[in-house]
Amino acid sequence: MNNKFKFVTLAIVSLFFSRFASAEVAPGFNTWDDVKAAADGGQVNVYMWGGSDAINGFVDDFYGVPLKNDYNITLNRMPLAGTVDAVNQVLSEKEAGVTGDNGNIDLIWINGENFWTLKQADLLYGPFAAGLPNSQYVAWDNPAVNLDFGRPVDGMESPWSSAQFHFMYDSARNDYEDMPRNYGFLTKWISDNPGRFTYIRPGKGGFVGTRFVKQIFFELSGGHEQWVGPYNEELYNKWAPKVWALLNSWEKDLHRGGETYPTNNAEMHALFANGEVDMSFTQSPRGAGPTNSAGTTPPTSRAFAFYDNMIGDFNYWAIPYNAPNKAAALVYANLVLEPTLQAAQVQPANGFCCGWGISTARVTGSDGVAAIQDAQNNLGDAAEDQGILARALVSDIAAEYQDKIEADWQANVLLK
Repeated sequence: MNNKFKFVTLAIVSLFFSRFASAEVAPGFNTWDDVKAAADGGQVNVYMWGGSDAINGFVDDFYGVPLKNDYNITLNRMPLAGTVDAVNQVLSEKEAGVTGDNGNIDLIWINGENFWTLKQADLLYGPFAAGLPNSQYVAWDNPAVNLDFGRPVDGMESPWSSAQFHFMYDSARNDYEDMPRNYGFLTKWISDNPGRFTYIRPGKGGFVGTRFVKQIFFELSGGHEQWVGPYNEELYNKWAPKVWALLNSWEKDLHRGGETYPTNNAEMHALFANGEVDMSFTQSPRGAGPTNSAGTTPPTSRAFAFYDNMIGDFNYWAIPYNAPNKAAALVYANLVLEPTLQAAQVQPANGFCCGWGISTARVTGSDGVAAIQDAQNNLGDAAEDQGILARALVSDIAAEYQDKIEADWQANVLLK
């Protein structure tokens, strides 16, 4: 891309997001005060995956209490076995002709394909995200935020938290300064340390392994930017053979000569914990902290990241088209972006430990800045420097690449 074209493109993007971020309030309301007045004395039905007691307790304590005390809203947290259950309920209500404010769900914790299913079917309320006062803290100009697994958010969901790919090593065996910081150096490290590295095989249950391979596409092709947007078959076909060639060149020096690969995080962590390999993967802002605490990695495990092309994804709150308490849902979505509560969710002691949903650099209030600094100070020595992670952050890409990479990896690497 030449500089002139790049400048024009960035100018258009900046103009779009400046207009998007200037929206005053969500559809159906004239002011934020109107939203709060409509929500006063009501309830909000929050549908979310319920498999973590720590996350459930965090939502009840850190959101339920201020919702009641400050906004007179009662939180009804509705646990799900999987987000798809809420999606299917909304689809069923649409088929049954349930419209207006007559649905059952006010908010869904959502991202990826589940979001896309509802967005494609025009079953979401909005755009509302830029109308939240605390949206000022969201980095809407970053594709990692404004694209949800490669698909435009378009204001139809608002972020809650995030996760970002990076690595773990055992400080009892290796030094932080010696860990590779890009795939070029990783290639040399693998050659210099035969048998000491593997990666999760791309495929069902191994999306982190697919993410690991996607990042190779970014580095070999000269950058992530060209991969943002709709699926590009020509671009993929140009670089895929080079990626498979690189991965095949590793095989003789991989764990067990590349004859087998771990299929999920648990298998990867087990190899790492048993001392069979020297690296594993993490997506937590605490790095190796959660797995160290759980006893699934050695207590001396620490995190490190490459300096570029570390894929991060955000999870969001979406409001169905027929939500019964839209005003209360807006108050909730705004509340979770409050900088002090964002800092609370990152604090290890609070048990949630997902990453930031906001850009901490946009926070200027003294209370928020202090809370953010305290949270970052408490991440522990098993975490990577948060500045390194922030600078390396890139978005995931169009979902079509996922299936293509997984199928082609099996054909060109596993079964070659």
